[in-house]
Amino acid sequence: MMGFSFFDSFMSNAFPVIFMLMFIAVFGTIIFTIFKGIGQWNKNNNSPVLTVDAKVVAKRTDVSHRSHNTNDDHHYSSSTWYYTTFEVESGDRMELGVDGEEFGMLVEGDKGKLTFQGTRYKGFERN
Repeated sequence: MMGFSFFDSFMSNAFPVIFMLMFIAVFGTIIFTIFKGIGQWNKNNNSPVLTVDAKVVAKRTDVSHRSHNTNDDHHYSSSTWYYTTFEVESGDRMELGVDGEEFGMLVEGDKGKLTFQGTRYKGFERN
């Protein structure tokens, strides 16, 4: 019986510590993500708006699905994020998020003038 009382005592003391560590880890991750987003937003705001010769070299989408259950009602939703990779004259490539309408208008191989600010897509005008 000595083993059970030690185990019970250990678990009753360890559970609050483990719970608190998990709470701190999740909360810390959320705070880190928020500050990282604010930092990127600020960096973009302080970046110059540039227009360069570029070529569309790739396109991709990222679709996320979610399901919600409320009182036996099942709700499904999805979000689609659109990305286009541009290659500039130096050979460097950058992937920028674009809206769905722009994504549909861009074709791999298109050449033109890319306008961007930091990581923000501002537009693309074909030659």
